[in-house]
Amino acid sequence: MSLTADVKDELARLKVDKLSARKAEVAATLRFAGGLHIISGRIVVEAEVDTGVTARRLRQAVHEVYGHNSEVIVVSGGGLRRGNRYVIRVVAGGEQLARQTGLLDNRGRPVRGLPPHVVNSSIGDAVAAWRGAFLAHGSLTEPGRSSALEVTCPGPEAALALVGAARRLGIQAKAREVRGVDRVVIRDGDAISAILTRMGAHDAVLAWEERRMRREVRGTANRLANFDDANLRRSAQAAVAAGARVERAFEILGEEMPDHLRQAGRLRLDHKQASLEELGQLSDPQLTKDAVAGRIRRLLAMADKRAQELGIPDTESNLTQDMLDM
Repeated sequence: MSLTADVKDELARLKVDKLSARKAEVAATLRFAGGLHIISGRIVVEAEVDTGVTARRLRQAVHEVYGHNSEVIVVSGGGLRRGNRYVIRVVAGGEQLARQTGLLDNRGRPVRGLPPHVVNSSIGDAVAAWRGAFLAHGSLTEPGRSSALEVTCPGPEAALALVGAARRLGIQAKAREVRGVDRVVIRDGDAISAILTRMGAHDAVLAWEERRMRREVRGTANRLANFDDANLRRSAQAAVAAGARVERAFEILGEEMPDHLRQAGRLRLDHKQASLEELGQLSDPQLTKDAVAGRIRRLLAMADKRAQELGIPDTESNLTQDMLDM
């Protein structure tokens, strides 16, 4: 199952005993998953969800908390929609349920955001409202640069109410309109973990954190590998350039050079792509890389000075354009 399906399955099976929290969850689910319709002059409450377990939870809560029976219609997937959809409909007592859940105010007008008793409720009810909204139209993407927990909202008032509920929980969420659809989005990884934990999706949090950590470790390993490759490439290029200068130094100085400088230069010519540390290990007796570097540096300086005295090209004349661009 996808991450979204895992979260919804876990939330839909979560047991909630507190009555006010169940009311807040039902109100949010009905608000974000459907709305009110007038059929044959009667107000009908309808909600459409994407999982069977969510539909069963909503029907059970409507019956146990408010005493209304509902019917469910299964709509088969097709076209752009994959998977079945479940439409829960309360016809008998629909207007009464709308007033009980706060979808209608005292004057019988539809409430655009969340009902006042949910907006001004306790922290526990704010969590329940988020759980209901996520069950209705929530989604969670894989950890990464574009990871997000998102809830599609029926309008800007509902989006702002959900952002306010998140703020009361100490979680930063943003409302935005994308292609004419209002959404509430949480992008920060720690905030996503916090809201999932608050809603009660503990197993989903562990799975999401594991995937998040695995992705971060893989990213760090790739960066280190690229860094090592770049260092090795630069080191090899520098060794080749030094070898070309040493070759020219031998041409300039001939036999006029101390034995220990000749030995260091010969090592450079015989092992053109070896690092200074490797040259030190090949030397007899072994030398440190600083000692090898010092001897080669003195050899080149001696050759350049001699070339200047003779008026001939120095050791850098052996470098190609590719070597100079390093």
